[in-house]
Amino acid sequence: MKIDIINSILAINPNAVVNVSGDDVNRIEWLKNTPVISNDIILAKQIELQTEEDNKEVAKEQAEQSAINKLKALGLTDAEVEAFRK
Repeated sequence: MKIDIINSILAINPNAVVNVSGDDVNRIEWLKNTPVISNDIILAKQIELQTEEDNKEVAKEQAEQSAINKLKALGLTDAEVEAFRK
C-alpha cells in the first residue's frame, strides 16, 4: 500500500482539513484554519509511514513462507499447501 500525502498529514494532525491535488506536497490547500505543516515534516512522516507499511508486508510474506515450509515439513504436497492458501 502506498502512503499518500493526506495520510501523512492526518498522521501528524488527525483533525487537519486539507485538499491535495495529485498527491503533490506542493499542492496542498489548507482548509478550515488547519495549521500549516511544513513540506519537510510531511515528507519525513510519509517516509516513516511507508517504511512501517513495507515492513508489515515483508513480515506477512515471511510468516506465510514459514507456514508453507512447516506444512511441507509435515509431508503436505505443494498442491495441498496451495489449497490452504486460497
